[in-house]
Amino acid sequence: MLTSLALIFLVGMTLGWVFSRLRLPSLLGMLLTGILLGPYVLDLLDDSILGISADLRQLALIIILTRAGLSLQVDDLKRVGRPAVLMCFVPACFEVAGMLLLAPALLDISLLDAAIMGAVVAAVSPAVVVPRMLKLMEEGYGIDHSIPQLILAGASVDDVFVIVLFTSFTGLAQGGTLSPATFLQVPVSVVTGLAFGAVAGVLFGAFYRRFHVRDSAKVVVLLSLSFLFVALENAIKGTIPFSGLLAVMSCGIALQRTRPEVAQRLAAKYSKLWVASEILLFVLVGATVDISYARSAGATALVVILGCLVFRMVGVFVCLLGTGLPLRERLFSMIAYTPKATVQAAIGSVPLAMGLPCGQIVLTVAVLAILVTAPLGAFGIDMTYRRLLTKHTPVV
Repeated sequence: MLTSLALIFLVGMTLGWVFSRLRLPSLLGMLLTGILLGPYVLDLLDDSILGISADLRQLALIIILTRAGLSLQVDDLKRVGRPAVLMCFVPACFEVAGMLLLAPALLDISLLDAAIMGAVVAAVSPAVVVPRMLKLMEEGYGIDHSIPQLILAGASVDDVFVIVLFTSFTGLAQGGTLSPATFLQVPVSVVTGLAFGAVAGVLFGAFYRRFHVRDSAKVVVLLSLSFLFVALENAIKGTIPFSGLLAVMSCGIALQRTRPEVAQRLAAKYSKLWVASEILLFVLVGATVDISYARSAGATALVVILGCLVFRMVGVFVCLLGTGLPLRERLFSMIAYTPKATVQAAIGSVPLAMGLPCGQIVLTVAVLAILVTAPLGAFGIDMTYRRLLTKHTPVV
């Protein structure tokens, strides 16, 4: 395992640096590292590291979502209002609808199979989007109209909605039924996750107002709480809808509201943790990619993915109607909501493991979606935000 970790970090950092020097997203180098070192090419990663790959990827997501919560201003979200809510589910619905329209004709699959595929592909990647939105907030781009906050919040809830859709559609494929109660899980899991995390964040801040400890110790405790949130989600699954990752982010937001000076210091600590976590996350995502599936997909699957992206971008545009945002800021929001990686890596192989007839094609399209949209979306964000967003100028 130690050799595998050394390869992950050294090769991942090197290729990430090479791609950044080529003015390409560094995550592209990290994904390539995972593909090369993974079991489908050079097979240099130990089985022990691959066996806990999902847990390590979730750890990295916890770190970046906590950092996002510690940096997110609730007042900015309140100012955004309605579009922030719509961004949580409307773009995903448009993308699933696009898959229902395109996939049966182009890939010769049933509507139900297309719905399953759409639910896999429709999730935006917080791992790609969140760190870039935090960077924009730090540099002051788009904050006058709360563009980064809007995208950050929407991307965090979007995954919850899509995974509920995926669970419902795969249940139907296995002979189950679809009930309205299934879709009630989305708002309930959002509310319980936000509420539980907010209470924990307030208690965390109150405790350390009374008892002084080093910030490093606070980070360890906060990380441990975050792990428990995610474990709680798994423990009560099927009983009470609950989103552990939303609780993680909500805890950070509550701490930022009650103890802003502590939140600022902890956010700096989490920024340092993200340096290693980012490499681990994207290299391990790359290691799940079997490029033979991507080769077998052909141009037709690529057309389907790109066509569905157009539907998603139209969905983002619909969410922003009536906001008064300039067209260039709406265009940036449409671009920023396209990357996919983590959810597709997590659930893309599930239909195949279930023995569903659509399993192979769903996995193939999920792999291709990662390879195409993660670097394309990251590149689009990095190359356009200075042109499309206005930089905040402090009033002197």
